[in-house]
Amino acid sequence: MNKRKLGFWEIWNMSFGFLGIQMGFALQNANASRILQIFGADVHHLSWFWLVAPITGFIVQPIIGYYSDRTWTKLGRRRPFFLAGAILASLGLLLLPQANLFIAVLPALWIGAGMLTLMDVSFNIAMEPFRALVADNLPTEQRTLGFSVQTVLIGLGAVIGSWLPYVLSNYFDVSKTATVGVVPLHLLLSFIIGAVALVISILVTVFTTKEYSPEELAAFEAATEPKTTEGQGSLLSIISDFKTMPHTMRQLSWVQFFSWFALFGMWVFSTPAIAHHVYGLSLEDSNSETYQEAADWVGVIFGVYNAVSAIIALSLPMIAKKIGRKQTHALALAISGVGLISIYFVPNPQWLILSMVGVGIGWASILAMPYAILAGAIPPKKMGVYMGIFNMFIVIPQIINGIIGGPLVKYLYQGNPIYALVISGLSLLIAAALAVRVDDEDDVVN
Repeated sequence: MNKRKLGFWEIWNMSFGFLGIQMGFALQNANASRILQIFGADVHHLSWFWLVAPITGFIVQPIIGYYSDRTWTKLGRRRPFFLAGAILASLGLLLLPQANLFIAVLPALWIGAGMLTLMDVSFNIAMEPFRALVADNLPTEQRTLGFSVQTVLIGLGAVIGSWLPYVLSNYFDVSKTATVGVVPLHLLLSFIIGAVALVISILVTVFTTKEYSPEELAAFEAATEPKTTEGQGSLLSIISDFKTMPHTMRQLSWVQFFSWFALFGMWVFSTPAIAHHVYGLSLEDSNSETYQEAADWVGVIFGVYNAVSAIIALSLPMIAKKIGRKQTHALALAISGVGLISIYFVPNPQWLILSMVGVGIGWASILAMPYAILAGAIPPKKMGVYMGIFNMFIVIPQIINGIIGGPLVKYLYQGNPIYALVISGLSLLIAAALAVRVDDEDDVVN
């Protein structure tokens, strides 16, 4: 018994919810640092606030993966999780920029950090089952296409989310003036739009996608993996699964480590680094209109790298067929590393677009290739739990960077966050070198 091949639009609808998830995620990535600065956070403490995301991912994703492997409801196996995650994330999007409304209860900075926590937990609940859904529903020969389509939608959602504040202020004349402790209107409206889009896009996937039943999945596994006799085990089996993870997964974990160490540094420090190094602004001037313009431009260039990733993702399957998946991933990581390092040398803000083109090439591959390689190396019965464990190698480097990033900027980089971006670029180059060494036995090169 084999899984049927899906048409392009079936694959598109199956991953459409990621459009909204990434729209919200992009709004958070591009704007959370400046929102927290408006609420009073010091630039050297930003990475500590951002620690919430990887810590919750470390705890939540393996557990969600475990239970999504064992869930079957009227909505299916994976869909209940990303629907619940979307609803909770939308609440975080609505309340994060309005944390100042609750100052009678707690300081706005604390409320903002709490809403950031809610969003991070919710995104983690939603994202892991989406990865597993692609692996569940597609045969091996369509998985690279499936993850690539997912990357296209991630890119489109991220472009919209990243550009919303800039578009609202420059084309719809929505105010971008920030006062002490109050987020500007154009940013507030962007988060409201993101919350609505998140729920709608998730509902498209929920109502247009059918999942295979547990019995059908068991039949597929029996046909493709006749020697697998492992039981489902208890929640504690996550620990034994971690210890016995496949060799290819162990190799990929190091690639993921250096890739996501770099991405975390970019997301946390891009706004203050570019405002200070490229625009020549003081890091203490986060409420000025010029600082808001610099932060909006960071959103624009973040949109650029996501737009590039959406375009490049469509070509990844063809490139991988010619040179192999690991070689494709290594090349993309190297290009993105050079792009990130080049930010140090740009003569003006417009040149940042070219830097982000390089970053976008790497981002496209990071979102697709590791999962395509991994899906062929793990047993279908444990697809969800291993996807969850694999995401631990996304969150661990972020936790490490979150702990040391702020002190490094303050003491080693003498308060200049641009060097955090340079280190991130070097980390991507290391990831590229490690990607070449991965054993991808499931790959087919023409």
